[in-house]
Amino acid sequence: MATPIKQPANIAPAGGHGWPRRGASQQQSFEGNKFVGSQSLTINRPINLYPLTNYTFGTKEPLFEKDPSVPARFQRMRDEFEKIGMRRSVEGVLLVHEHGLPHVLLLQLGTTFFKLPGGELNTGEDEVDGLKRLLTETLGRQDGVKQDWVIEDTIGNWWRPNFEPPQYPYIPPHITKPKEHKRLFLVQLAEKALFAVPKNYKLVAAPLFELYDNSQGYGPIISSLPQSLCRYIFVCYDFNYIL
Repeated sequence: MATPIKQPANIAPAGGHGWPRRGASQQQSFEGNKFVGSQSLTINRPINLYPLTNYTFGTKEPLFEKDPSVPARFQRMRDEFEKIGMRRSVEGVLLVHEHGLPHVLLLQLGTTFFKLPGGELNTGEDEVDGLKRLLTETLGRQDGVKQDWVIEDTIGNWWRPNFEPPQYPYIPPHITKPKEHKRLFLVQLAEKALFAVPKNYKLVAAPLFELYDNSQGYGPIISSLPQSLCRYIFVCYDFNYIL
């Protein structure tokens, strides 16, 4: 049972309505038609969204998983755990908007499996550098033009306690050696970009409202994204208003 925490008598909610007041150093403004805010903000920080029609999607050779089956994946994880310890993986959350509604770009395999772009890190690899590498391998263009991935905040941490499918946004108290740590990063897309999608995948844009409380359709990690992203202000460029 949760233990109630009593608020000290000398602390009152800012502004009388439970939300912190915005100080002079945290004022938001527009330059031209673009929203500008302090990068030090951690409350309601703006994220710029561009329309889905701004992006071009090509194709490239199929990108296959390392393991032919789910049991094979967990057997490899078990083997690697004995040699190098906990697996580290990263995934990117790429956002666009469609008619002013935020959408997440997802890779679809078959008819029912969806995943965020990303994957396993190499031993000793930096998380941000590794995510940039994985995004390039998964969605990077094929014409020799280097893709500039702007990695923003960490928006989620998930742990796999055992060599089994379940993952949790915390380490269960009886687990001392998690088998995998997955970190989710918000990726700020450029205003326009070209993506090359592996032929065995489809890239789909899923609206946040469809993901919410829909673990049956998208799994626990993707369906939790609306909660993870709710602290941001989404700014739609071609609509020029804050969602």
